[in-house]
Amino acid sequence: MKENLSYQEDLASVRNLMERSSKFISLSGLSGILSGVYALAGAGYAYQVIYDGEIRRTISFYFQHPQDVYQLCVIAFLVLICSLATGVFLSLRKAKRKGQSLWTISSRKLLINLLVPLVAGGLFTLILLSRGYFGIIAPSLLIFYGLALMNASANLFDEIRYLAYSEIILGLVAAFNPGYGLLFWAIGFGALHIFYGALMYRKYDR
Repeated sequence: MKENLSYQEDLASVRNLMERSSKFISLSGLSGILSGVYALAGAGYAYQVIYDGEIRRTISFYFQHPQDVYQLCVIAFLVLICSLATGVFLSLRKAKRKGQSLWTISSRKLLINLLVPLVAGGLFTLILLSRGYFGIIAPSLLIFYGLALMNASANLFDEIRYLAYSEIILGLVAAFNPGYGLLFWAIGFGALHIFYGALMYRKYDR
């Protein structure tokens, strides 16, 4: 009986070790929280840009001037850069604290799985911009981002898969509500990142 229990414990340990080796465990939940904060700050500034600093009660809008779109693209790009820089810095710090290497087979697989849908989504967004289809840019970004997370979720924590589902569903809902793209963008890249980042921080970072 004791040998049976010992055998099962050994199997569980091996299974746990294999699962951990296949996942990018250096990802910090705090980076998700901060990325969400950056996105909300960017959305707030974008709202000011759209209404030229005048706060309005409505959250629905349609672009009247192309320069507004390009300003929003710059804001989104800055949010992306800040989020990536924060993610890399915190992941490096977490890996160092745990005595692990950040650049592993898992991280390489993760990068490839993440980049393919993201690059495709970025190119598709540029096509939408060039054609003037501004109303579906936010839904497209959310959907492609969700697909990228889904594609990479095998090498990440389970919470990322649920985040991916949430982003895809939100993107589809946003596609049915043109004029509210900024709101959905703030929810998807802001609120959801903070929520799932907090879950991951509580479960894996403490």
